[in-house]
Amino acid sequence: MEKFSSEVIDVLNNYVYRLIDPRNGETFYVGRGVGNRLFSHIREELGANADEASDKLKKIREIRLAGFEVAHVVHRHGLDVETAAEVEAALIDAYPGLTNSVGGKDSGDRGAMHAKEIIAAYNAEKADFKHRALLISVNRTASERGPYDAVRYAWKLSKKRAMQAELVLAIEKGVIKGVFVPEKWLPATSENFPGRSGEPGRIGFVGREAAPEISKLYLGKRIPDEYKFGTAMPIRYTWS
Repeated sequence: MEKFSSEVIDVLNNYVYRLIDPRNGETFYVGRGVGNRLFSHIREELGANADEASDKLKKIREIRLAGFEVAHVVHRHGLDVETAAEVEAALIDAYPGLTNSVGGKDSGDRGAMHAKEIIAAYNAEKADFKHRALLISVNRTASERGPYDAVRYAWKLSKKRAMQAELVLAIEKGVIKGVFVPEKWLPATSENFPGRSGEPGRIGFVGREAAPEISKLYLGKRIPDEYKFGTAMPIRYTWS
């Protein structure tokens, strides 16, 4: 297994990298780090349980079992932490279909957007929440599944707290794109959600679109700054 020498590590400082499938040249993961972080995924795959492996590790395993080696590309190096985070986020936006489990820094608010989306988002009126609303960022899946299917599955949150929500709002790039009434929260299994793979430890909901008089309070409006999503936190509550 390759690794960087201490001399190389000193020069690299913080860097951003891509993992590439040599069978088709497709980038399947973008990351950032220092030292030998670049090669840590290969070691992680070798020790991972097949049933619990992430999509990233499954891809690495497929490549290894096919007799190939993952291609590693350092995209930028010699960076400070903040710059590395920005470069990583931009690359995650630029490569569709990645196995990254979360988006990049501020991807929910400053990620890739069409010019018309920027105009609509920043000209939008801010929402004034009148209900206990569960805000869920669906940036990465809304375009593929639609707001309802994207927002209802599958989240790592307390079922007890989720059941307190009067509404679930699908948020895309900071704008409310769907308003739903959750009727039942269930474990995220393929039995409860046909057509979906099981997600142990997570839940989803079955529900319906909110009534028009409720939807018009929120649909198309921008969430206030205090509800801004974190890099690895796609969920916000409007009640304490």
